[in-house]
Amino acid sequence: MSSARRILVANRGEIALRIIRACHEEGLEAVAVYSDADRLSPHVRAADLAIPIGAAPPTQSYLRIDRLIDAARRGGAWAVHPGYGFLAERAAFAEAVTDAGLVFIGPSAEAISAMGDKTEARRRMAAAGVPIVPGLTLPITDPASAASAAAEIGYPVLVKASAGGGGKGMRIVERPQDLAGALATAASEAAKAFGDPSVYLEKYIVRPRHVEIQVLADSDRTVFLGERECSVQRRHQKLVEEAPSAAVSPELRARMGAAAVAAAIAVGYRSAGTCEFLLAADGSFYFLEMNTRIQVEHPVTEMVFGVDLVREQLRIAQGLPMRLPDGALTPRGWAIECRITSEDPGNGFLPSSGRIEYLRPPSGPGIRWDGGFEAGNDVTLYYDSLLGKVIAWGATRAEAITRMRRALSEMVVTGIATNQSFHLRLLADPAFQRSEIDSQFLDRRPDLLEVVLDDARLTGLAVAAALAEDEARRQRRPAVAEDRSGATEWGRTARRESLR
Repeated sequence: MSSARRILVANRGEIALRIIRACHEEGLEAVAVYSDADRLSPHVRAADLAIPIGAAPPTQSYLRIDRLIDAARRGGAWAVHPGYGFLAERAAFAEAVTDAGLVFIGPSAEAISAMGDKTEARRRMAAAGVPIVPGLTLPITDPASAASAAAEIGYPVLVKASAGGGGKGMRIVERPQDLAGALATAASEAAKAFGDPSVYLEKYIVRPRHVEIQVLADSDRTVFLGERECSVQRRHQKLVEEAPSAAVSPELRARMGAAAVAAAIAVGYRSAGTCEFLLAADGSFYFLEMNTRIQVEHPVTEMVFGVDLVREQLRIAQGLPMRLPDGALTPRGWAIECRITSEDPGNGFLPSSGRIEYLRPPSGPGIRWDGGFEAGNDVTLYYDSLLGKVIAWGATRAEAITRMRRALSEMVVTGIATNQSFHLRLLADPAFQRSEIDSQFLDRRPDLLEVVLDDARLTGLAVAAALAEDEARRQRRPAVAEDRSGATEWGRTARRESLR
């Protein structure tokens, strides 16, 4: 195949593997990149060509724009897909890709910049008629102006980083006397995490749901594909997502979708993106932020709408129209996603590292496994703790929950700790099953974060441990062929080289 049909995947793990598979289904070749720690990762073997980009620390590999651009050139790539995380929402990366004469599979650098600065995003959304949380839109310059704004908004208020997300640089302030300290702490944390100490102030909505709208835009139209419920969070990090949301009626879905489309149009958005909203108990909703990339939780939308979002991204990047019908789309059934992370619930959810001794991924009716690891792979502390995602589809929410519980109970991972037990406990909880959730649900339910292993689970782990050694002995990896430039090519070429 011509190298003009190659896509560089500037990421790792499960999202890199996900994009590579989409490329192959679209008739495109995929070029992977890998750090020293990821040389034997599944995404490297799945690609048509793999190129090393440096040592394990992200600052020496996946965050090196110059090395990624060089890898794209060496691999003969026509375009670059950033995935999520790392450089996916860095306007500088999108600009560097286009300056190199390549296509960035995502929105323009201008759109990323507009939505990446939270205060600028709030200003633009207000101008576009999108509801925003009441607050002080401009970055705070002194505690006195913040105190005045907080008094006008009314406590509690939320201090937020202008250039960040994921809960970093964020503080809830219940009383006026705590405001100055929260501003200083949030600014310091924001500077360390994002290189920008700017913070702003907004009203703290008590017990809202976190609901997001998926948008997709090509050169001719912008559409939305329903909502995702992302309220089950720990320290502002999503753990479970589902589509649709039990709290969203068809009429509310239409209103939120129209707001998301207006938000995307306001910044000239192209590709896949997500508008996140806070949904209050009275049905009012407020724009939170826009994620200018594919989301971790995109599979639940794919499951209920029958649309491959990554393949549509690839089409849009080639100047082709979306393969979506005109008019509003209606979700079919229900999908739930559980993020499986290498975190230890028995130790305050601290990251767990080590070698995966045995992995039996979930399967069966209605189950999808988007994983980035396999038995024998090392899980390090250099990267995000996400191992993979279990997605369950059912005709109803109850059926999706039942299938997810069954799939998780059959799944086995040994060698490292995971949050699997948490998910099983959450799914069995009556309040969750009734969808009585909001973004502060786990704050009120610390019991769901405790570790409880029943006899059946302990027996299953013991059996898995016994199988792990036999699995390791039977495991065989394909041969690797490296050319003089350091590029690694798998598949047929590697097999030919192994026979010489």
